[in-house]
Amino acid sequence: MLLPVDDPSRVAEVRRAATQLASSQDFPEEAVGKIAIVATELATNILKHAGKGEFSIDLFDDADGQGVELMALDRGPGLVDVAKCLGDGYSTFGSCGSGLGAAQRLSSVFGIYSKPSMGAAVLARFRGNGAASKIQFVTGSVVVTCPGESICGDAWTATENGGKIDVLVVDGTGHGPFASEAAARALSTFSSCQDLTVAQHVERIHQALRPTRGAAVGLARLSLVSGQVEFCGVGNISGAIIGAAEARSLVSYNGMAGNGTPTIRTFQYSLAPGSVIVLHSDGLSARWNVAQYPGLFGAHPALIAGVLARDYRRGRDDATVVVLRALGER
Repeated sequence: MLLPVDDPSRVAEVRRAATQLASSQDFPEEAVGKIAIVATELATNILKHAGKGEFSIDLFDDADGQGVELMALDRGPGLVDVAKCLGDGYSTFGSCGSGLGAAQRLSSVFGIYSKPSMGAAVLARFRGNGAASKIQFVTGSVVVTCPGESICGDAWTATENGGKIDVLVVDGTGHGPFASEAAARALSTFSSCQDLTVAQHVERIHQALRPTRGAAVGLARLSLVSGQVEFCGVGNISGAIIGAAEARSLVSYNGMAGNGTPTIRTFQYSLAPGSVIVLHSDGLSARWNVAQYPGLFGAHPALIAGVLARDYRRGRDDATVVVLRALGER
C-alpha cells in the first residue's frame, strides 16, 4: 500500500498500518516495536524535511529473506551527504540527530537514495524469521491502485526454477474488479505450469483471459547460466535492462492478451553482471531516463522502484513498477 504523508496525523496512520502488517505475519512483539519506531521516524522525517510525501508498506520475499518493507518517498530538498546524515548527532532540523542512524541499526536491510534537489527515498526491510534466503534475486516493487478504486487491476510475480528467474507483470484492461479478475487469472495460469517456454506461457495466458476483459502482459526470463534475458510482451508493459554501460528497451508488441490474435514473440538480450530488469505498466510514463538519476540503478531494487513510481506515476490508473536484480554467479 502507498499512503500519503501530508499532515502530522498521517504519521500515526503509517505506524498503525506497518505494525498491523507485521502482526499479521506473526512478527514477535519486539520486532513489531522496532517496525513502529522506524515507521514513525521515516514518516516524521518526510514532514520535517519535505513537507509532504508518500510511504510504501509491503511484504517482500527474495534474497533478502521474507518480511515487511517500509519505504519513505519525498520530493524535498534531498540529502547532500547521506553518510553524514546517518551519523548520530547530525541534524539539519535542530533535533538530536539519531533518527536515520537508529533506523539503520534496527532494520535488516537499509538503504537511501538521495541527491540535492531531487528528494529522498529511504528503504527499511525487516526479516520475519532472520534466516537467509536461497533465492538468487532481489526485487523491488510499488503497486498503486487507481484513485477511487478499492482493488488494483495490476499484478506481478517472480519465481525461480532451475537457474532461471521469471518475472511477470500484468495490467488488466481498465481498472477495478474486472481488471483485477483478469490480472489474477493471468497469474494463476502462469503459476499452474512452470515447464514452458516464455512464448508458451504468454500463449496460455492469452487463451485463459478470453472470458475476461483481457490484459497487457510482459514476461521476462533471466538465465543465471547463460547471462541471457528472454522477453515476450503483449500490450503496454514497458521493460528495460539497465547495466553499467547501457540501457536497452525490451520490445513489446501492440495488442491485448485475451482478445483477438496478438503477436506473441520472444526476443533475446544479453545480461551483464549487476544489471537490473525494470518492468512497469502504463500507469507509469515510459519517459524516464537513466542519466537523470546518477547512481540510482546501482542501488537496491526497491529504491529504484520507489523513485520511478514517485516521479513518473500518471495518477489516473493502476500503476505497477517491478525491478529485479539477479545475484547468481555465471
